[in-house]
Amino acid sequence: MLGGLGNMMGMLKQAKEFQEKLTQVRAELESRRYIADAGGGAVTVTVDGKGSVIRVKIEPSATADVELLEDLVKAAVSAAVTKAQSAMQQEMQQLTGGLNIPGLTDMLGG
Repeated sequence: MLGGLGNMMGMLKQAKEFQEKLTQVRAELESRRYIADAGGGAVTVTVDGKGSVIRVKIEPSATADVELLEDLVKAAVSAAVTKAQSAMQQEMQQLTGGLNIPGLTDMLGG
């Protein structure tokens, strides 16, 4: 009976350690910045680790064609968010040793 209690205590300790590591990874991801551009650098977008847009830079020469500019902004945002999501997935693979744990990405804010 006490052997089972010891196993449960060990599991609780591991769960607490995992939660602490998850908190660290979340904070690290949120502080990272991912940059992507479109139109050969005409539009550059920076997002944080959560995929929130931090900065949009538009070269003055890109403002002549509004429709093209809209497409470039959309493409740059999409590329930067994809970079952030990819980094999160890589961190998850490292954190879980490749196990797919349902809901874990949501816990990281992704």
